Amino acid sequence: MASVNPYLKFNGNCEEAFNFYKTVFGSEFQYIGRFKDIPPSDNSDLKGIDGEKIMHVSLPVGNGTVIMGSDTGGEWAKYFAQGTNFSLSINAGSKEEAERLFNGLSGGGKIAMPLNKTFWSDCFGMFTDKFGINWMVSFDGSQQK
Repeated sequence: MASVNPYLKFNGNCEEAFNFYKTVFGSEFQYIGRFKDIPPSDNSDLKGIDGEKIMHVSLPVGNGTVIMGSDTGGEWAKYFAQGTNFSLSINAGSKEEAERLFNGLSGGGKIAMPLNKTFWSDCFGMFTDKFGINWMVSFDGSQQK
C-alpha cells in the first residue's frame, strides 16, 4: 500500500531548514545527499547547480511520516515560487501500483518527468495534476521486506 509524504523545495537553504526541523522533531536524517553525489549521465544537466546543495533529504517526524526536501537550481530554478514549493510524494508498494497511481493522477495534467528507473529507485516520476497539485511517485524494490 502506498504512503504519502510532503516534499519541500527550497531555493538554496534546504540544509538550513532541515537542520532546524531536525532539532524540533528530535530525529535524525534517514538520508541526505548532495547534487555532487549524482552519478554522471548523458541526460542530466546540472549546470548552474551548486554541488554542495541538497539533492534529497528525508527526516522521519513520527508515526511513519517523513518530510523530504531538496534545493532547486539549474533549469528548475525558474519554476521556484515560495508558498507553492512543495509536492506530495507517493511511495508505492509495488511497481504496478506506482504505474497505476502515476497514470491515474497525471491524467489531464502535465508530466514533468515520466515514470522511469533512476539511480535511486526502480521507478520515479513527477507531474502536476489537472488541479495544479505537484506529485512525485516512486517505487524502490530494495526497500521491500
